[in-house]
Parts: sequence; C-alpha cells; structure tokens
Amino acid sequence: MKLHVLASGSLGNSTLVEAGGTRILVDCGLSGAEAVRRLGTVGCRPEEIGAILVSHEHTDHVQGVGVLARRFAIPVYLTEGTRAACNGQVDRGVETNDIEAGREFEIGDLRVRPFSIPHDAADPVGFTFRSGEVKAGLATDIGFSTALVRQHLSACNLLVLESNHDPGMLARSSYPWELKRRIRGKQGHLSNEEAGQLLERILHDELEEVVLAHLSEKNNHPDLALRAAKKILEGRRMADRVRLTVAAQGEVLTVKAGRALQAGSAHGPE
Repeated sequence: MKLHVLASGSLGNSTLVEAGGTRILVDCGLSGAEAVRRLGTVGCRPEEIGAILVSHEHTDHVQGVGVLARRFAIPVYLTEGTRAACNGQVDRGVETNDIEAGREFEIGDLRVRPFSIPHDAADPVGFTFRSGEVKAGLATDIGFSTALVRQHLSACNLLVLESNHDPGMLARSSYPWELKRRIRGKQGHLSNEEAGQLLERILHDELEEVVLAHLSEKNNHPDLALRAAKKILEGRRMADRVRLTVAAQGEVLTVKAGRALQAGSAHGPE
C-alpha cells in the first residue's frame, strides 16, 4: 500500500491512497487545478481515482472536492452530517455515498473504515485502510486522543497522524485568544506532545511508517514535531525500526507499508 500526501497543513490537505489497482483520494483542500498537477507528480490521472473520501467540511479539506468530482465523474463518500454541513459545495451534480463511522465498506482493493474523531465539525471522521495484511491509518484534526481513536489506529503498519502545534509557539503567536483556545481545546488540534502521547499508546512491532501531518506553519516547526515523536520511539527502542517523516504544505510525500510482511513472506520458513 502507498500513501501520497499531496498537501498537509492549514492551507489545504489531500492524500492519495493506492493498493492493487485502486486509488482513493482522501479530502481535497487544494484547487482543482493544483490537485490535478500534484496527482500528476505521482503518476496518477484523475480519471483513475475510484472515490473521494471527505473527513469533514472545513475548507482546507473540501475546497476542490466538488470541482474534481464533477469534472472527472468521481463518486464522493462522506457522512450525512458532513454532506449537510457542506451546503451543496461538494454534492451538487456529483454522485454521493453516505458513510457511517464504524461501518466498513469496500472500494476496489481497499477496505475502508471511517471512525469518529473529536473536532469542531458536524460529523468528522478519520479513516483506516486495509489491503490484504496491510493496514494504514489517517487521522488529522483531532482535538484529543480518545479510546475510540486509539482503538482504530492500533495495529497499523502506516500512520498519518496530526502533530499540529507547539504550545509555546501558539501561546506567543499573534492569533486572537479565541482562536488559540479553539486550537488547543478538546475539539481542536493535537500538539506535538499530545501526538507523541497518542503514538506511544498505539506503538507495536509491525509499525513501519509514521507521517506527522497538519503542522501549523505559524505555530510549529518540523524539527519540533520530529523531536517529540522521536523521543517516544527512542524510549521504546523503536527509532531504528520506524521511519519518521513530516508532511508539508507545498511538497508531495510518498510513503509505503507492507515491506516487513513482504520480507517475511520472501525469507520466512516455507
């Protein structure tokens, strides 16, 4: 399984998930033209996308969904609450499919399970993806780590996990008090330390890749996010086994999972 993080941050988020012959786009907070351009950098034509999944209705996740779906006849999957909150922005003239948190469905070679996350949106969800023995989890825009979030993100081979802000930088920033309160609240975003705490709770031996995502460009720095996560990995003596990277707003990042399973099948006992 491959994940191409096309964009990640406050200005737009989008991730392409690939397994077998199936390609699914999770969110599209880019313009339609920019999304097409970035898809092209990873060798994907929009016509090859089997579905667009929507995590929630905020503009940095849905800006280009309707445009892309209408232009290339791509079906959109989203919860009923998210669809209503979008006010026709994504579903006008588009084939839509309602999904429910906790209910798994299939698209091509991928089994998809949405799960509820705490965020200030109508009905926000994260996603896990399974293809054969490989599992990937994608969860950004999380106010805090719930038992449900940890349950669904457990046993993943690949994780895309929010690490939004550094509390000190946020406190010193020029953001209005209300916005600061929202970001660090229970319906806001995970700090670097909170992301590390979540990671520590779900670490396991088959985890291969961790991508830190949705970093604030004004209230965080990649080095700070990496330091917090690396500290957790080092404490569990897993720093040399788990690849740790940071997704960016302006660059495409490609990661893959299943290497350990492939190595096991190739070199394990007959």
